[in-house]
Amino acid sequence: MEDLVVTRAEGSLIFDANGRRYINFTAGWCVGNLGWRRKDIIAAIRDFDGPTYVHPYYRYQPWAELVDRLTQLAGGRLTQCFRAAGGSEAVDIALQAAILHTGRSKFVAIEGSYHGNAIANRGVGDSHLRGRIPGLRPSSAKIKPPLDATRLERVEALLSREDVAGFIMEPIICNLGVLIPDRTFMRGVQRLCRRYGTLLIIDEVATGFGRTGRMFGFELFGLKPDIVCLAKAVTAGYAPMGATLTIRAVAAAMQELGVYSTYGWHPLSVAAALANLQIWAEQGDEILVDVATIGAFMRERLLQMPFGPQTEVRVQGLAVGVDIGDAEYAERIQTRCRENGLLITTEDTTLTLFPALTIDDVTAVEGLRILAQCLQPTVRVNPVRCDGGRMPVGAAVPLICP
Repeated sequence: MEDLVVTRAEGSLIFDANGRRYINFTAGWCVGNLGWRRKDIIAAIRDFDGPTYVHPYYRYQPWAELVDRLTQLAGGRLTQCFRAAGGSEAVDIALQAAILHTGRSKFVAIEGSYHGNAIANRGVGDSHLRGRIPGLRPSSAKIKPPLDATRLERVEALLSREDVAGFIMEPIICNLGVLIPDRTFMRGVQRLCRRYGTLLIIDEVATGFGRTGRMFGFELFGLKPDIVCLAKAVTAGYAPMGATLTIRAVAAAMQELGVYSTYGWHPLSVAAALANLQIWAEQGDEILVDVATIGAFMRERLLQMPFGPQTEVRVQGLAVGVDIGDAEYAERIQTRCRENGLLITTEDTTLTLFPALTIDDVTAVEGLRILAQCLQPTVRVNPVRCDGGRMPVGAAVPLICP
């Protein structure tokens, strides 16, 4: 979609250079969780009256404030924080920390996973890159889905050698079409990590800040990770930022190495992040109720759509995957949707929907209507406008506006 020239974004809508309006079911890939052009966050950036830049080795009081708020949100176990400029850097810091803390160099990840664009990140991710980038972390092992109790024997076989520094994964794996691990698997992985001295690294870059219906996805499984990686929605998409939260013992191992990030936690990014967290402090419970309501509504409507007999609908909060079993068909649907004013993404055979957590019901209904009509071989969707507010929890909403 490189030819889509974006000129404006507001709420759950994007406008292109021709003035065309699109419903945005991507949120910048889990970035704009609170929607675009929020006046409160924009005001925090516009009215900022602090330093233009702070050297990473100096002190800046808002850094301490943000660390305190992030560590409290994460449950209090992860008391230490490293500043980063984005998700790739946050994960790279996590990998370094695991190696230094354990004295080991191997990692275990989920086959097909994505953890960023740095060379180390790619090394622990999808194995298909190894043929294209020689020497790409040959010591990294993979666990293939399904992620259920049957895979724990494989996990134990790898960790029991006591040479694995970290087990890294997303709690809900967005780039695998919203793959939802079994609770038994997740709890079993944590137990095995503890038994064999492997750090549990949870990548919340895409899933953090409400995407899964919880503030952080690891809460769904009752996990207590040793390291958590954050980025994307930490500022609600209004400025770049990443963060690596760790337990105290892991952070202590990083002291001699030091972590230097030139643009990690730029003052303007910190202002945006603090404004975002203030919204969550004041409205978080309401937002998460809406996430559950809209997520359930989307699941119901997607199950009614005639994708095909092999379709699997996976929904966790507002991370939504519709696996239709056919990559070419998925690509055609994505193209038709875009032609008719709806932006979605695809992962192989799966349609992925990541709308803003604050999407209003009218926009959600219209987007689903476009998707439903784009399942036909030839389609031209007439724009629909209808009025409405937030629907009550559990209320039924028609697929097509009356």
